Amino acid sequence: HTHPTTTNSPLPRMALVWENFEAGVIVGFATGGAALLYVLVLLRSVLSHPVKPDDSEKSARMVEIAGHIQAGAKAFLNTEYLYLSAFVVVVAILIGLSPYLEDDVDKEQGWNTAINFVVGAFLSGLAGYVGMFTAVRANVRTTTAATEGLNPALKVAFKSGTVMGLTVVSFGILGLSTNLSIFKDPTVLAGFGFGASSIALFARVGGGIFTKAADVGADLCGKVANDLEEDDPRNPAVIADNVGDNVGDVAGMGADLFESYVGSIIACLTLAEGKATVDSVVDQDLLTAYTTIPFIIAGGGIVCSVVGTLFVSVKDGANMNGLLWALRRGLLVASVLVIVLTIAACHILVGSGYWKESDALEVGGCVVIGLFSGLLIGFATEYCTSFEYEPVKSIANAGRHGHAPVIIQGMGVGMLSTVVPVIVVIIAILSCTALSGLYGVGIAGVGMLSTLGITLATDAYGPVADNAGGIAEMAELEPHVRENTDALDALGNTTAATGKGFAIGSAVLTAVALMASFIYTSQIGNSGIDIMDDVVIPGVLIGAMLPFVFAALTMLSVRSGAHDIMDEVKAQFAKRAENMDTWVPDHERCVAIATKSAIGEMLLPGALAVLVPVSVGFALGAKALAGLLVGSISSGFLLAVTMANAGGAWDNAKKYVEAGSIPGHPKKSDLHKATVTGDTVGDPFKDTSGPSLNILIKLMSVVSLVFAPVFPSKPYEDLVVGLILLAVLLLLVIIGITMKSKKAHSYSKLDEVEMS
Repeated sequence: HTHPTTTNSPLPRMALVWENFEAGVIVGFATGGAALLYVLVLLRSVLSHPVKPDDSEKSARMVEIAGHIQAGAKAFLNTEYLYLSAFVVVVAILIGLSPYLEDDVDKEQGWNTAINFVVGAFLSGLAGYVGMFTAVRANVRTTTAATEGLNPALKVAFKSGTVMGLTVVSFGILGLSTNLSIFKDPTVLAGFGFGASSIALFARVGGGIFTKAADVGADLCGKVANDLEEDDPRNPAVIADNVGDNVGDVAGMGADLFESYVGSIIACLTLAEGKATVDSVVDQDLLTAYTTIPFIIAGGGIVCSVVGTLFVSVKDGANMNGLLWALRRGLLVASVLVIVLTIAACHILVGSGYWKESDALEVGGCVVIGLFSGLLIGFATEYCTSFEYEPVKSIANAGRHGHAPVIIQGMGVGMLSTVVPVIVVIIAILSCTALSGLYGVGIAGVGMLSTLGITLATDAYGPVADNAGGIAEMAELEPHVRENTDALDALGNTTAATGKGFAIGSAVLTAVALMASFIYTSQIGNSGIDIMDDVVIPGVLIGAMLPFVFAALTMLSVRSGAHDIMDEVKAQFAKRAENMDTWVPDHERCVAIATKSAIGEMLLPGALAVLVPVSVGFALGAKALAGLLVGSISSGFLLAVTMANAGGAWDNAKKYVEAGSIPGHPKKSDLHKATVTGDTVGDPFKDTSGPSLNILIKLMSVVSLVFAPVFPSKPYEDLVVGLILLAVLLLLVIIGITMKSKKAHSYSKLDEVEMS
């Protein structure tokens, strides 16, 4: 049927022609191809490092442990991607058929969008797989390098992280350039972003549930109940814990930032036409400039990131501050080069007659604002989560009075940590809209993510260092080796927290830009959106609720998975007590349990993220959906920062105590046990729920953009379609609750883990 009161798709084909984005596509192919070649060089360099320092029995044990981690990570990703393949096929068909709901929507555009969806999903998954493949081979090589010193170990671990970072940006810009050159229609690129978002969500949620279920289970049954060290080889869950570091913090984070990276560029391309329209006429020269500059900034940022990685090194015996500056130095070099690049690119566009000087200054200013916003959010996160600073020290010292004060202090630190990121994002949005409208917000996101190649490298190297320490512990290597890996691991925890803060900040800018693209595409902004409209406030409330429901589901999933792991570990320890001489921990069993739990538990949160915005869009109309996006971005941003920073601070408070920084309170003291409790609570905060929320707000924005042409502008016009989708969602919720209730009932029959 048709909606006579509105035209949902103002421009089935945008006013863009091939000449508008030809130069940008060429830049994308050139820089993306060069980055991919450099990835191959780095990968070869990482794999050329020795896997063991000598032919001793301990070295052989290192290789064996690394093999178990590789096998576990591969098994999980293969299983996860098998399920996701079915999801991608079904959703692609629905996207292709969706234009048939409306008579005035181009049918070919639906299938082109579906193809882009498949390509985006494939490249997002492939980027995560490449990163994981490298990380599980770099871990044992980092351990071997740590026998020589701190700097060799940092070099190997950081190279593996750089592989992840450059793979993400090269796949992103090559994918966008290829699809633009084939379809010559930026409107279908929303499908590419939707595919990337979908895989990112499931990779983050599934990987996060796996890693934290294994981590919490290993900690509670190992450190807490049986007084074992963190990576004690007698703990059957310890291999699953190390596997989880890779599938969650490497594959998951890579897919997450891949989506932000492409989403910010897609938003710019969508908003470019409106920005280039003067007196209802599209200025083709302006349009060319506004569609080319995102590719120049993103592509040039890849080159700047490569240069920045060359400045990362550290002296042996360096303290935490020295290690932090080793990574900061590379990031700052890349950032300065991006600013120089932006000035040069804007000057060239002015000299070529595409822009006036004022246009160049406005857009260049937005890029610089985005870049500095990312740096400020990263430094603010570092302050709240590094044990070099007072917030983490205050959490550790709270443990003098018991477990509860650690939790209270950590939550307080997490909540207060929202202040600086919110102020930074507010200033960025206000400044960029004043300079260049909503297009300015999109290009600020591109600027913030321009150094993603090195920013992600500083994050993705962390799990490699963590694995390297675990391998050193399980193989019982010399103390100085573990000291080197522990130093890198502590740095990795801080850079991981900084990376999560950066990911959240970039997600907000990207989500705002995508929301603006949705409003522009659906045309609901032409007459303004009245906040007192009868469907807008309900939409805002639904959106504000969703991050809390989503976070709750993922937290409960971690608890459920951890319980399964604990039951298995307890059963294996019981067998060990019966036969101490021949007992060997069954690591594969724990990996299989964590995999099964993660795959099953990720489905309901994923369905919630996709179906709710579509249901609201059809049932209550596009204006209600705009309200939903506002509510979800607002509450999701604050909740994500709180959870990520509280979790990171609890983790480093424990490491602060373990480093002997509080006299009279060594490892296994009451104060240390209190911080272990905080760390255990913080694990799902920082590695599952918190990071997943930034994907949630982006995914709902891009889903809205994909289906914008078929959403009615007035409420209740497609109520039946909305109710059908809502019924499907309710059915999934009922099934999920029933399964959880059965699990909870079975738990009541089992003995509890003794908590000392």
